[in-house]
Amino acid sequence: MRQHSSVWWLLYTSSSWSSAMGELQKIERRLDQRFKKALRDFHLIDEGDHVLVALSGGKDSLFLVEALARRSRIKVPAFRVSAVHVRMENIPYESDTSYLETFCEQLQVPLHILTTSFDASRDHRHTPCFLCSWNRRKQIFNLAQELNCGKIALGHHQDDIIQTAMMNLVYEGRFSSMPVSLAMKKMPVTIIRPLALCHETDIKAYAEAHGYQKQKKLCPYERETQRHQMREVCQSIEAINPEARYSIWHALEREGKLEES
Repeated sequence: MRQHSSVWWLLYTSSSWSSAMGELQKIERRLDQRFKKALRDFHLIDEGDHVLVALSGGKDSLFLVEALARRSRIKVPAFRVSAVHVRMENIPYESDTSYLETFCEQLQVPLHILTTSFDASRDHRHTPCFLCSWNRRKQIFNLAQELNCGKIALGHHQDDIIQTAMMNLVYEGRFSSMPVSLAMKKMPVTIIRPLALCHETDIKAYAEAHGYQKQKKLCPYERETQRHQMREVCQSIEAINPEARYSIWHALEREGKLEES
């Protein structure tokens, strides 16, 4: 489907072909196992579901579309997959929509491209980042209801969930995170995060190996955030204790923070 990237081509030429392919196969097997485990353990997909994937164009959402599309072909359970990409008129932080269209077409996933905007000068209570995210999600929720999609799939992986838990603990004094499954109270829609057990390093390696196109990052509001800082903190903690991520994850499980209904 996609050509191998230059990173993996260098790996192939600097080492043996079999060794490079063997490492890639390990990554693919690990991602597949963790993806399937999340679907099973958190009961994310039911028979007859229509799942709408929020496709930003980044590596995580691209991999999520691919993983769900492949899984849907097994027919157990039988479910459908659609994708939506929301373009923000006043924020040049976007992906090449022609690439997204080709990507989804090859996977036989219908893609809906929506355009919206917001005026940060008219709302001084919220940051531009909040307004951008809120308006994007509003479009996604509206489309989900139009298409009768009972599930909206987001591309957050385990690193995202752990970093959010750490941010909430450090900055807000509460222990919580983004749940793997969240049933909305005001509409018949459930938010699911099928990549919840996948590690970002594996997704990044997979994306590079399969030549995922990187999105353009030209957002005028982009700066170093608390999440960037917490990512570095988590990396430092894992350098001290490589099992730290699992300790935090198990704590979230014990406290019932990974599922909300």
